[in-house]
Amino acid sequence: MNARDAWELASFIVTVVALPFAIVFFAWEQRKERDNEEEEGYQLLSNAYTDFLKVVLAHPDLHLRTNEPLANPTIEQTERMLVIFDMLMTLFERAYLVAYKPKMTETEARRWNSWDDYMREWCHREDFYQALPLLLKGEDPEFQSYLRRIAQEERGGLIQVS
Repeated sequence: MNARDAWELASFIVTVVALPFAIVFFAWEQRKERDNEEEEGYQLLSNAYTDFLKVVLAHPDLHLRTNEPLANPTIEQTERMLVIFDMLMTLFERAYLVAYKPKMTETEARRWNSWDDYMREWCHREDFYQALPLLLKGEDPEFQSYLRRIAQEERGGLIQVS
């Protein structure tokens, strides 16, 4: 075998074996990088919810982790509660915009279901539910529809944004 034949054979091996392997490896690495970015985004959102819960804990007089709303809140308590609900709405909208897709992989759906559970939990609260029309003003229209649907499912009522 002369040098030219050896180069042709090497070229053939690269074209048939190594090039497809390199393409598959590149695609696999890209997918792994996307998965890592999605996991990082999910972790940042989870950390933001944990930070939100610290705000809730800092205001025990509002009874935000109980199932029953605060009876006869003062004007100041009502204002603090609305600010905290507004923080929560911002977090829910961000989670929706970042993590929700109509068609999700199993991992994406598992991650999203946590947020769906949080939203449903808060929609059970009478005071949060009653504040939804105010809280949803100016939010993403698709997010508004999603949260209204959840509230209707959880509470059986119709939420209008005025």
